[in-house]
Amino acid sequence: MLTGQNDVRRVVRSFGFATAGIMTLVLTQPNARVHLVLGTGAASLALWLGVSALEWALLTLTVGLVLVAEAVNTAIEAAVDIASPSIHPLARQAKDIAAGGVLISAITAVIVGLALFAPRLLAMIGR
Repeated sequence: MLTGQNDVRRVVRSFGFATAGIMTLVLTQPNARVHLVLGTGAASLALWLGVSALEWALLTLTVGLVLVAEAVNTAIEAAVDIASPSIHPLARQAKDIAAGGVLISAITAVIVGLALFAPRLLAMIGR
């Protein structure tokens, strides 16, 4: 519970730092922008197809998962670059594993998108 002005200021500052992190992610990472565009496209398709509330929740969680994975990957890459400015096998391994996490989340998003949209789109084509 927030008990004083200092607590409120601290929370507001934390939101400011988080917002700055999101802006840095979007402005400096081309892959994050690709994920945002694809997520926006999926949301537009969901609006057009009239998906249910549960499907919206699933879509939102899936797009969020991909964006969070991209953010964690970017943070890991930055931390590794600071900790190991020269090429080191473990630094490369950390970066590769983080990038693999993004790939797993993106593949999952494609599968969810196919499950949500393919039946509706196929039904429209079959009319």
